[in-house]
Amino acid sequence: MLAESKIMGFLFTRDYDNARGFYEGKLGFRFVSLDQFALAVRTGSNMIRISKIPDFKPAQGTVLGWEVQDIEAAVVWLKGRGVALEDYPFIQDRKLGIWNAPGGSRVAWFKDPDGNVLSVSQQT
Repeated sequence: MLAESKIMGFLFTRDYDNARGFYEGKLGFRFVSLDQFALAVRTGSNMIRISKIPDFKPAQGTVLGWEVQDIEAAVVWLKGRGVALEDYPFIQDRKLGIWNAPGGSRVAWFKDPDGNVLSVSQQT
């Protein structure tokens, strides 16, 4: 049953305006609603609900990621929209900020205004 269902992601923010500006303005997600419980945005057929927690501390690792067909194009698109990619020491492609995993997959990370770590990846 769940294997055939859409995924709904959940994130936290300290500021709805900053979160909306990033997810809608920079990432191009579609605004769905904002109420006393969450800011909801749609990305493809999936929804992300972003709840406000004033003393929120972001997780240390990736909380959401998008599988893309062409990671280089995705990274160029993100940078063109003003999204800064993370510069981890293990990343081989310093110019684009893409890590080549031992199995052949490629990943690039970036953060939202609250420090949530997000990624784009191209699988082999």
